[in-house]
Amino acid sequence: MMRTYQGGCHCGAIRYQADLDLDEKIGRCNCSMCTKTSTAGLTIKPPAFKLLRGEENLVDYSRGPHSHFRFCRTCGIQTHGHGHIPEVGGDYVSINVNTIDDVDPATLAYMYWDGRHNNWGAGPRDTPWPVKTSDS
Repeated sequence: MMRTYQGGCHCGAIRYQADLDLDEKIGRCNCSMCTKTSTAGLTIKPPAFKLLRGEENLVDYSRGPHSHFRFCRTCGIQTHGHGHIPEVGGDYVSINVNTIDDVDPATLAYMYWDGRHNNWGAGPRDTPWPVKTSDS
């Protein structure tokens, strides 16, 4: 069910609100970026997102020309990202569900992507992708 949620970073410098349906499966990617930041994302269209405060405190990390990750300059928490990828419908905002107020991420349903191996064509699945090393 679509509902308006609020969230933010650890120190409170960044605050946002977003219209989200938390009954949708949340994306978990095993790429090094998502793994190391423990990010779990729900992608929405930009009009469903509103930054309430903290634009001046956001730091942008770009991974290629199409994806931007936004971090709090003070506490380092990644609250959201944004970009334009035709395969996901063009312009998007991805909310890190771990930063939503009063939501227990353990209660949400997840789908898993194999970004570590750039295996996007395989699509999502209901269980985590195995981690393959160069020795396997």
